[in-house]
Amino acid sequence: MVQVTSTDFIRINARKTDVFDLFNCRYYAGPNPSLDAGALVFDFAVVPDKEPLPIEDYVTRVGDRYPHLREQNYESYAHLFAQTVAEVGKLDMSLHLNRWSVKSYDRYSRIAVQALHERTIKSVTYLVWDWFEAITQDDDFFWDDQLVTLQNRFRQSVYGGPTVYALLRTAYEKGIPAFYLWDEGLMQYGWGKKHIRGVATTFNCDSHIDSDFTTRKDDCKAFLHTLGFPVPQGEIVYSEKEARQVARDIGYPVAVKPVVGHKGIGVTADIQDVEELEKAYDRALAAIPDNEPARIIVEKSIKGKDFRLLCVNGRFVAATERHPASVTGDGDSTIWELIQRENRKPARLDTPTSPMSKIIVDDAMEHYLDEQNLTLKTVLKKGETIRLRKVANLSAGGMSINATHTIHDDNIILAQDIAQYFNLTCLGIDVMTESLAESWKEGNFAIIEINAAPGVMMHLNPAVGDSVDVPSHILETFFASGLEARIPIITFNKTTVQDLQTTIDHILLQHPEWTIGAVCRDAIFVNRSQKVLREDYNSNIQSLLRNPKLDLLIAEYPEDILAEDGMFYYGSNLVVLENPTETEMMLARDLVDGSTVVIKKENNVSIRRKGLIEDYTLGEEEPFTRVYLKEVGVIL
Repeated sequence: MVQVTSTDFIRINARKTDVFDLFNCRYYAGPNPSLDAGALVFDFAVVPDKEPLPIEDYVTRVGDRYPHLREQNYESYAHLFAQTVAEVGKLDMSLHLNRWSVKSYDRYSRIAVQALHERTIKSVTYLVWDWFEAITQDDDFFWDDQLVTLQNRFRQSVYGGPTVYALLRTAYEKGIPAFYLWDEGLMQYGWGKKHIRGVATTFNCDSHIDSDFTTRKDDCKAFLHTLGFPVPQGEIVYSEKEARQVARDIGYPVAVKPVVGHKGIGVTADIQDVEELEKAYDRALAAIPDNEPARIIVEKSIKGKDFRLLCVNGRFVAATERHPASVTGDGDSTIWELIQRENRKPARLDTPTSPMSKIIVDDAMEHYLDEQNLTLKTVLKKGETIRLRKVANLSAGGMSINATHTIHDDNIILAQDIAQYFNLTCLGIDVMTESLAESWKEGNFAIIEINAAPGVMMHLNPAVGDSVDVPSHILETFFASGLEARIPIITFNKTTVQDLQTTIDHILLQHPEWTIGAVCRDAIFVNRSQKVLREDYNSNIQSLLRNPKLDLLIAEYPEDILAEDGMFYYGSNLVVLENPTETEMMLARDLVDGSTVVIKKENNVSIRRKGLIEDYTLGEEEPFTRVYLKEVGVIL
């Protein structure tokens, strides 16, 4: 749909039958004049020559899908529309995006709805618009397919991975700044010298040597064996013939897996004979990336249950038991039909917040069914439960059960002892044993593999049992609080290059060891060194906050930039406003605790600090810089 920038109250984007119109749509990645968070902002109006239904009719229909919205009162169609967009924007995934605002003008309203991913929130807004128009025309509106499309769009975004989203939401709740570095493909948490960067649970402070080492399952296994930890007997093979020989030597049952792999892809456990071994070898071979040699592990298969032990910063924090995907018969349905029914359950929406993924049907599943003399067409007896896989792969539909409170102290010590040898923030240790409540020293216990980038959702939102807030454990490793993730920020609505340099010099006299980043519409500096100023204003701010040596940021945000692009960051320690416009007053809206605001209007100056207000008039020759430079010393 073409967006037109206009406030004439002729029909703008509305179709001939529409009673509502949307226009002047703009996405802001951060705080903006309408909302102190990233948002989609647009204008909403009733088409002048159209008459909508009574607002109660829209509330009733919207309430059929979202009953809690029916229980509220709405000042206008715009308020109902805004709250509906906010609710739909959660995508039935329990996303944390629930803030919105409405500012009413004579003939239209400006709506802002909190957003994280531009394409998704725009599509959500158009969907709600179509829904309202369908209500007006008393037409049917088919939700399910459109909602699935929106969910998939968000899942495919940089924020849609379960671990990334869980960390991002936790950062938001804790007040830890977080943003995506598009050029690097990384998330950044915190600013300047306080920041960390990473992909999911792997961070720039981790040892990449250690991270790579965990992917070499053969070397890792040998290392753990050298340390005296329990690992299954086995060898690396390079051909099917060698695999058969190793299996004969160590004795069936065996497990087969690629040396390089993840998420259990290509892994087959509990192999009982040569025929199963050959098929498992082919699956492992197919899972090896093209740029990797064909190396496959054949090892003794350990009887027991599959557990993941998670350590953060060398400390044990969670344990999860993982069950393979399964279905229970009803006496009428085939296994295929039972799988489809299971996949329709809300718990298997396969969203960034759902406890289980959809059950995947593939060759490995069909082969395992064949071993049980079953097929996808088999009708199971009522109450009969069968496993669909040998391997408890959660990404293929397995189930997670919180086992944190059942673990024996010896097993906690074992996990922490292993974690001490790796300079990694997060380490996942996969073990097989009958019960975590029994010490590993008692016998049937084996470390299957370790993982340098473990997922968190199996612990945060298990299918069975209480949640363990792993994202908080991870972020608290780096930041005791949201304030600990921030560097001081000074924000101006107006400044010159000369005044900017004066401010930098003033601060460096007090803190000569500091690195200061500063930007205005005409220049960008790191200390007194001028850098390349890019046209995209907020990209300059991001580059400074990405600097791992930065101690302080100074930034100018005049009205035109605020209206066009919004801000990159939330919150300032000192805000200096000179004859501010209504839009520029938003800079005094977004503050951190203990901040100072200095406002000059003509020759009158107001200083607001910790609930106190001080007003006075500048002397005839007294420069404004003298006032705010004094306040700089106070906040630093």
